[in-house]
Amino acid sequence: MTVDKDAPLETVWQGKYISALKRGRWEYVSRTGSTNAVVILAEHDGKVILIEQYRVPVGGRCLELPAGLVGDEDEHATIEGTAVKELEEETGFTCASVERLGEFHSSPGMVAESFALVRAHGVRKVGEGGGTHEEDIEVFLVAREDIPGFIAERRAAGSAVDVKLLLFAGY
Repeated sequence: MTVDKDAPLETVWQGKYISALKRGRWEYVSRTGSTNAVVILAEHDGKVILIEQYRVPVGGRCLELPAGLVGDEDEHATIEGTAVKELEEETGFTCASVERLGEFHSSPGMVAESFALVRAHGVRKVGEGGGTHEEDIEVFLVAREDIPGFIAERRAAGSAVDVKLLLFAGY
């Protein structure tokens, strides 16, 4: 047991979306409020749906699975409802159902945020995708066995790669 566990929680700084916190020796970030994230694993015609968009923190485009914030626009939003909404908005695909695969942390030494990983079932094309007017999302459909090579291609083109794509790395 560390001394940090019992130390009082201190808010160092708080913005509209992010809070910088300190507990003992540890400094970390958290989402302000009760907003959580959902990450969507979706396949269509045997291909995984990936997206790429500009991400300010990495200073460029990032290859990712579709995702979104639960409760950022509607405090009564559910993980499943947000998954369907974000899948449609970002990719132009929808789904018949959403299966929760688990709750995960991507960088637990620095970020308090967790995300629910879900699998979309009954995926079908319903629109163009591309995100909201503030987003510039490009959609890719890639066969599972081609994802490691596709990641290498996107890296070579200068894109960052979200850690969640390790699901397809084949280690």
